[in-house]
Amino acid sequence: MQKLAGFLLRALGWRYHMPPPPAKKYVLIGAPHTSNWDFAVGLLALWALRIRARWLGKKELFRPPLGWLLKLLGGIPVDRSRRNNLVDSVAEVFQQEKEIAILITPEGTRGKAPYWRSGFYYMALKAGVPIALGYVDFRKKEVGIGGYLWPTGNLKQDFEVIRAFYQDKVGLRPERQGPIRIREEVEEVA
Repeated sequence: MQKLAGFLLRALGWRYHMPPPPAKKYVLIGAPHTSNWDFAVGLLALWALRIRARWLGKKELFRPPLGWLLKLLGGIPVDRSRRNNLVDSVAEVFQQEKEIAILITPEGTRGKAPYWRSGFYYMALKAGVPIALGYVDFRKKEVGIGGYLWPTGNLKQDFEVIRAFYQDKVGLRPERQGPIRIREEVEEVA
């Protein structure tokens, strides 16, 4: 699968890369997230880079007839309508596995979001794992991981590093990209 995925990406004009991860477990950000094509290109990159990833998706995606396939591809259904402790649940998954990446799209939607959800940060912090800065840049036709960040517990300071990295990344539908900021920044302005 690795060779086929790499061949397909190169045939489509994509470059992909990943520096070696600093740990066998990490939270993998997937951004920008502006179309379903992000998933297709990202999935090929995961296979080409031999990343054993699971990913979180809204539970509605996992209904028949394709729900079983999405689970097979690493999907974990999430009920976003209930207040459950997703951070603790994901931290438990990290405890149970020897090697895993959990992919999260912090924008939370393919539409324009007013801010990024910070759950990915707290999941990494609680599990004691780094955050991989995964991206799909349709303008440059590049996909992969651009670096890693160990969360310090200072969300605002760490998010400046994240924002600087993603500032020049362009999704397939740039008009759907929201600002790279966290809810706390929106609330400070209001």
